[in-house]
Amino acid sequence: MLSVVFVPIWSKLDPASGQELVLTATKLTYAHADAGMSVPTNTYAIAALALASAAVALFEIFQYRNRFTQLKLGVLNFLLIVATLGACFYYSGIGERMLNIKMPGSYEAGFYLPTVALLLNLLANRFIRRDEQLVRSMDRLR
Repeated sequence: MLSVVFVPIWSKLDPASGQELVLTATKLTYAHADAGMSVPTNTYAIAALALASAAVALFEIFQYRNRFTQLKLGVLNFLLIVATLGACFYYSGIGERMLNIKMPGSYEAGFYLPTVALLLNLLANRFIRRDEQLVRSMDRLR
């Protein structure tokens, strides 16, 4: 999730005018701005959600002594990642309306990285739950 802050999330190129919009975690800007173009839109919500998700994931790793807390943090991280993806969709929709509505934009690596993080978070929660079940079954044998 940290890499989302540093790589582009979405871009759109208008070949007729040569204008290009680029969405990053902090701004939605024109790459080749002409006079009279609108000012950049701040998208700090994406960066804040991505950084919060990374912090929760890091804290979750060190809570290995309490698996129930890990599961709760995993659910919180799931919600933060989904919110990050939602913010990416929202700001890319704003970008779609800013430049040549007929030409679609393209999602970059920064959009797909939260999807990978979401999948890995779900797998982590599954294996934490499985480990907790194994520990409980061993306690029954004593």
